[in-house]
Amino acid sequence: MQPQIILLKEGTESSQGKPQLISNINACQAVVDAVRTTLGPRGMDKLIVNNNKATISNDGATIMKLLDIVHPAAKTLVDIAKSQDAEVGDGTTTVVILAGEYLKELKHFVEEGVHPRIIIKAVRKATQIAVENVNQLAVKIERSSVAEHRALLEKCATTALSSKMVSHQKGFFSKMVVDAVLLLDDLLPLNMIGIKKITGGALEDSLLVAGVAFKKTFSYAGFEMQPKKYSDPKIALLNIELELKAERDNAEVRVESVEEYQKIVDAEWSILYEKLDLIHQSGAQVVLSKLPIGDVATQYFADRDMFCAGRVPDEDLKRTMKACGGSVMSTVHDLKDAVLGRCSHFEERQIGGERFNIFTGCPNAKTCTIILRGGAEQFLEETERSLHDAIMIVRRTIKNDAVVAGGGAIEMELSRVLRDYSRTIAGKEQLLIAAVAKALEVVPRQLCDNAGFDATIILNKLRQKHAQGHNWFGVDIGKEDISDNFEGCVWEPSVVKINALTAACEAACLVLSVDETIKNPKSGGDAPMGRGMGRPM
Repeated sequence: MQPQIILLKEGTESSQGKPQLISNINACQAVVDAVRTTLGPRGMDKLIVNNNKATISNDGATIMKLLDIVHPAAKTLVDIAKSQDAEVGDGTTTVVILAGEYLKELKHFVEEGVHPRIIIKAVRKATQIAVENVNQLAVKIERSSVAEHRALLEKCATTALSSKMVSHQKGFFSKMVVDAVLLLDDLLPLNMIGIKKITGGALEDSLLVAGVAFKKTFSYAGFEMQPKKYSDPKIALLNIELELKAERDNAEVRVESVEEYQKIVDAEWSILYEKLDLIHQSGAQVVLSKLPIGDVATQYFADRDMFCAGRVPDEDLKRTMKACGGSVMSTVHDLKDAVLGRCSHFEERQIGGERFNIFTGCPNAKTCTIILRGGAEQFLEETERSLHDAIMIVRRTIKNDAVVAGGGAIEMELSRVLRDYSRTIAGKEQLLIAAVAKALEVVPRQLCDNAGFDATIILNKLRQKHAQGHNWFGVDIGKEDISDNFEGCVWEPSVVKINALTAACEAACLVLSVDETIKNPKSGGDAPMGRGMGRPM
């Protein structure tokens, strides 16, 4: 009898083979079920409570981040949701549901004993065909006129917003989002769109500022005497503290007499006044500083009809600099005209319960600020997430101006294409590609289920229409029927669908390629080793 060879240290758990793979697929199914009902215009929202902070959302990526998933195989779905969010900004729920449905349809083949490598090869082949078809089907939009291009962007923004909490105001917000993105320069930097939230008021009270707006900062006595409106002001952007420091905070000074102490105090005052004089002489009327501006400085500026704000957040200061020009200075000795910013209008205005500093008519105005109004704080946060998705979609559409019909239309068409292709080939691959074709139908089916429609009837109608060559027929949520979603202006950038298909394929293939899990006792289950990804459920 051969002696037993101990390879792994005591306490190591190892599970492998088919049961391991099935268990990983089941874990992914559980994650998909958590976000399944959030898809589409009639999707439900999730209330997730973490450390007593409640978040209400139906954004796939947000829910996946907040769900504390520990199963290593299921974590791949979290990763694809994050990648979809980072790459295209929308379609996060779609990508998770697609990956889960691929696995669900292929689970049967794993149980039957088909080798995972054959399944993976077929899934990759099916995805390649699907992506090629999306590229062929996508409609290039002519940018002949500005009005037409703008209408296209608004339609894409409206489609992105129709599945969000703010869907009732999608017409209002889609115009605002398109305006915001078109105010940016050619690179369309996301951080140049500021979103500020103020509780109170109605959603329609939200406004877009073509420039910079930020909350009034902490201010000292004397602030009330400063003017709150300027036309064509010069703006000094500083990174300097303009207040008296108590000596004991900074240094230890030993003095022999009161006169010496007085000299130290006088020196500090004279340093501060010298700084203030230099700022005044520069001709700046609005002074913004990243560091505090004290009461002496506030009063000094008020006496000279100058406006000041200290402790301005870094991102707001940078956006002001980009919009109004100038530079953020860390010394007052070089305040020339070239380093001062300019705008045509500055005012401090009351919006709801907050006061806002607003700069408009900026010469380099490649930035804008959306000020959101609304009731509950959670509602405002979800509105911000919804607008982020819409902004990302509009940016993508400007860069890739090819669109496809949404509402499950493109998925039904790809399902038909793959089903037709599967009939032309022999062997196991035929069944596997047909399974992927069936999996793609999950999107229109889930749209129906979430709206309370009879999915079987609607899917049968869709299959018939697509078989007759009507490419763009999808679910019409409003009429509880099917309709031509391209004519109905339910449009999505094709890049969203391509990214969703490839990410879902990668995730499914990754889960299918794992056949063993070795769990190290020391790691407590966090660090999967060897050839696998986590213990069975």
